[in-house]
Amino acid sequence: MQESCPVSFKKVDGAIIRINSFWVSLGVVLFLYTNSPIWLYILFYDSSMRLYGKKIFSPLSHLSIFTKKILKIESDISDAAAKRLAAHFGLLFVFLLILTSYLELQIAIYAVASIFLFCASLELLFNYCIGCKIYFLAMNVIAKK
Repeated sequence: MQESCPVSFKKVDGAIIRINSFWVSLGVVLFLYTNSPIWLYILFYDSSMRLYGKKIFSPLSHLSIFTKKILKIESDISDAAAKRLAAHFGLLFVFLLILTSYLELQIAIYAVASIFLFCASLELLFNYCIGCKIYFLAMNVIAKK
């Protein structure tokens, strides 16, 4: 995803992020299918490690890198700041799914999961990051002040 100028000078491999979107989506689907929150706890742990801990402790990061190598997918360099905000949104969605699951709010579970899966699918299939768009909009608003 290229916007008018880089917002941070850190770069990430967008291909890894898209593959990670697949694994995260699979985790959400497994949760919906089995109704077992263990999948959400795994996703929460993984997202927390990628955002606040060390990526070396993220099983999905390792799985995504391995998948990229096996499928021989080319790298796609992206701005890290926008992808990081999108990852925070993902962590928020996982937290909301855990909360709504704990409270047994079935309609809320399906609503949150649907929005989350829609956003992850856009990233995976079309390289379109809603969190990134929100980030760039926010940066434009902040820059105009």
